[in-house]
Amino acid sequence: MTKRQKEQLDFEGQRPGETVVFIFRRHIIAMRKGFYLLLIPFALSALPVLIWPSTLELLWFPLGGLTLGLILFFYHWMMWYFTIYIVTDQRIRQITQKGFFGKDVVELRLSKIQNISYNIPGFTGEVFGFGTIVIQTFVGDLVIRYVEHAEKIYNKLQDVVDTVISEQEGNEEASI
Repeated sequence: MTKRQKEQLDFEGQRPGETVVFIFRRHIIAMRKGFYLLLIPFALSALPVLIWPSTLELLWFPLGGLTLGLILFFYHWMMWYFTIYIVTDQRIRQITQKGFFGKDVVELRLSKIQNISYNIPGFTGEVFGFGTIVIQTFVGDLVIRYVEHAEKIYNKLQDVVDTVISEQEGNEEASI
């Protein structure tokens, strides 16, 4: 990401002088329940058409099932799309969509991070390229599940935290 692209990334609640390092979201596999809720109503509503194929009025059932499935899918897509993680040069900000109108925001200062680890959950995580990142602090853990390319995000987070720690140590030595 070039310096110009970083300057263009702004978000609500950004502090003066704060620079966005990168933004990430969960893997699309986190929406698998939404995909199921799209397919199941459609498949169930198509059964009458398969049983009585000569009755044309029954074609409304699959259309209704598809409409219901799309509404349920849209809800899960919205939860996935509007849940993001913003990493700046000062903090990590987790914005989680809760329902149609609610959201939770969790902030974690990079200087408070003790340890970062990641986990690839077996065969499916390896095949689809997702994992879990755990950020440990003094007050508790921030667990981010279904992170796309968890190893890459982990390495980026480590680099940002190392940069902040080295800057703090440099400031402490300069003040002595």
